[in-house]
Amino acid sequence: MPSDAYDIVALKTRLGDIRTEDNPALVRQKSRDFYWYSPTLKRQLDGVNGDIVAFPTTEEEVLRVLAACGELGVPVTPRGAGTGNYGQAMPLAGGLVLDLSGLDKVLEIAPGRVRAQAGAILADIDAACRLSGQELRLHPSTYRTASIGGFIAGGSAGVGSITWGGLRDLGNIVSLRVATMEMPPRILELTGEEVQKVAHAYGTNGIILEAEMPLAGACDWIEAIVGFDDFADATAYANALGEQDAILKKLISVIAAPVPQDYFLRHRKYLPDGTHVVLVMLAPIARTAFDDFTASRGGQMLYRSDLVSAEEAKSLPPLYELTWNHTTLRALRVDPTITYLQTLYPFPNQLALIGRIHALLGEEVPAHLEFVRFDGKITCFGLPLVRFTTEERLEEIIALHEAEGIPVFNPHRYTLEEGGMKQTDAAQLAFKREADPAGLLNPGKMIAWEDPAFDFSTRRTYLFPGLERDVTREA
Repeated sequence: MPSDAYDIVALKTRLGDIRTEDNPALVRQKSRDFYWYSPTLKRQLDGVNGDIVAFPTTEEEVLRVLAACGELGVPVTPRGAGTGNYGQAMPLAGGLVLDLSGLDKVLEIAPGRVRAQAGAILADIDAACRLSGQELRLHPSTYRTASIGGFIAGGSAGVGSITWGGLRDLGNIVSLRVATMEMPPRILELTGEEVQKVAHAYGTNGIILEAEMPLAGACDWIEAIVGFDDFADATAYANALGEQDAILKKLISVIAAPVPQDYFLRHRKYLPDGTHVVLVMLAPIARTAFDDFTASRGGQMLYRSDLVSAEEAKSLPPLYELTWNHTTLRALRVDPTITYLQTLYPFPNQLALIGRIHALLGEEVPAHLEFVRFDGKITCFGLPLVRFTTEERLEEIIALHEAEGIPVFNPHRYTLEEGGMKQTDAAQLAFKREADPAGLLNPGKMIAWEDPAFDFSTRRTYLFPGLERDVTREA
């Protein structure tokens, strides 16, 4: 959309002393996330830019920005730290990018819970909580850079999900404080099931201002890498370890050779050629049980952080930065042609499904599994790497997964429904009608709002009408 589509001069006047920036280079930087993980999104979204960025530092300033944009009809795209992968924080309709990084305070820590502003970085929240012997239950692999608001608005699971499940599980978000885009904007407190109205909604129906999250007891986690010559043995071990509830752990990831050897460069000396690896974070009290369990399953202990010098352990990146979408990032740093998928292996057939798809696509789509508690059962998500050739072949690979009964949450789409949701979320749509009646919050990301007649059965790529980057393609 052209930059003269909105009255930015009038907007700046109304915002007064709230910091704004309209320098094209800075606006372009703040109009981006990690969309370039996907060659499809890179092609579609490379030209997307906002017109101005606002940097509120208080709740009152956020409300002033929303009110001014509402009065002038300027779209608002909220942004945390910009660590998302699907264009969630990219302003498809231009307008204002609302940078929430200035709302970064940890407001309250109590037994079992923490309340923080949306822009607070997850690692900073944990650092504050550790003073009371507590830590967050869940965090993404971007823990050191991602904000709590961004994680809730754009994420779904992560490190800790093997024990606690995902953000959609009741109790993993205690409450949210949200600003609406009504005129005038309201502030709402959402608790219990209500938080799902705005969780993983990309900021399309409300601006998260504060989050209250549950805490677990803090732990000095031991990091371990276990090796297997056979991929099926590695997955069976990981699944069985996940079922051992008495062995306290925070992470179980399986990554097929040669991915670790090719891309985990700083851990390379611990990774024999051809070895498939299981990455584990476990509590010190579980160490002996873990060792015995691993030996009984034929696993080879390749690395354990408590068995190397403190200097050696400190020289390595945290183990969680080899997992979840950091696996993709490390591969991209070596081979820019790599991309990835996001899949689910439904319980109770997860091991059979993994075996079938790995036999079918293993060399072209090397396996990467994240074991989690999903609907109370141990199973796993897949974040396999893809040796990308063409978009057409990528769609064929997706179709092959789905034909095997493996749902794909398509990271090469920027809408809620085509990516993580798989269908319209009626509660989120209803809340948008209430909280954003003019449709100014992050336009183009919720198909049910933009195009209620959209036909999911055709699997057609939806392009926001103001985004003149491409034509609709058959998938």
